[in-house]
Amino acid sequence: MLFLFFIAISCAISNVPAQAVLSAASIPTVFDEFLKLPALANPAVVLIDGRSGEVVYEKNSFSQRKPASVMKIFSAAAALTYLAPEKIFTTQIWLGSQPKTLVIQGTLDPWISLSDSVAQKMNRASLPYLAFNALSSIKKNNGGSLKNITVEYAGLYSQDIANLKSFWAKRGLKPTMKSVAPDKALLDSSEFIVGDESPDLSKILDFTLKWSDNLLAERLARLSSQAAGFPMNDVGVQMTFEQLLTSLEIDSTKLVVADASGLSKVNRITASMLGKLLFKLRNNPQYQLLYDSLPVGGVSGTLRYRFLTTAPSAIGLVRAKTGTLNGTVTLAGYVESTDREYIFVTLADEIPRGTRASDKARAAIDRLLGRIAAPNIPAEISEVTPEP
Repeated sequence: MLFLFFIAISCAISNVPAQAVLSAASIPTVFDEFLKLPALANPAVVLIDGRSGEVVYEKNSFSQRKPASVMKIFSAAAALTYLAPEKIFTTQIWLGSQPKTLVIQGTLDPWISLSDSVAQKMNRASLPYLAFNALSSIKKNNGGSLKNITVEYAGLYSQDIANLKSFWAKRGLKPTMKSVAPDKALLDSSEFIVGDESPDLSKILDFTLKWSDNLLAERLARLSSQAAGFPMNDVGVQMTFEQLLTSLEIDSTKLVVADASGLSKVNRITASMLGKLLFKLRNNPQYQLLYDSLPVGGVSGTLRYRFLTTAPSAIGLVRAKTGTLNGTVTLAGYVESTDREYIFVTLADEIPRGTRASDKARAAIDRLLGRIAAPNIPAEISEVTPEP
């Protein structure tokens, strides 16, 4: 039986010309056999024709699976739906109109870095830089005293507030922190101290997807939730993602959102849901930035080292979002295939825990995509060559 199995798969792929990718008609047979390999451990997979939207192949595509960082595709799509790509975020610190007060006018800048060295390297707003200048100014204007200082703030994330307090406490400043409305922060500001602004949203989104930045994904999703009229928390993000899917006529009933970055193992999506979303986004100019921001296999971002040895003929032909958790490897995006483009989603969330299993799963996914994007036939598919 084993011999007949390999004969069958060998015959299936032998019908493909040596320098041609698999035809749509031959994909199901080859994919079925390839996905029996243990490295992917019963994954959820869908392959969709990018022109027609026809499902060319599917396996477990309606089962709920852990998305890992491919969840960031939802965050990016929400940002482009509810926020303007040219949007810029600012953070300014002022001496207050009342003695011994600082006022922070923020606009919930997701780009602020907690590290000054990282901020300088990446041209990001530096929270330590802003905090140090504010500290120096309030000290100078109060005769060197740092006692009984009040900081009014608007438009800051709770994490940024905590980091400011920690930075100042280590340097002798323990102010009373007071949240105020943006209008009051503006009214109470007297003398400008220091400020910074982010690049536009399009550049932030590009970095988020290319390098899978968890904090940026979380903040962009919450900003999108606020703009959509929902709470800036996980519940609001779930509602935002559901509304996005519903507006695109995609069933969202199996969507479970515990965070917007994909770090939580509670998150659940289906391959079908994400595949349909990627198809709809690809065919709408509003979301071209999302496509352009995805890492390219063997070239950029989190895919820069993928396909180099596993499927060299696919280098430059795969544009996708990666995802990794312990016991989960995912990849979703687009693959060029001669005269067409396919949308693909692979959610392998039943693999063994550990780096070795994850590496094997990634290599298997690469080789599978190599069968579409490139003519080479991986040796792993056919271990026995039928006699002439």
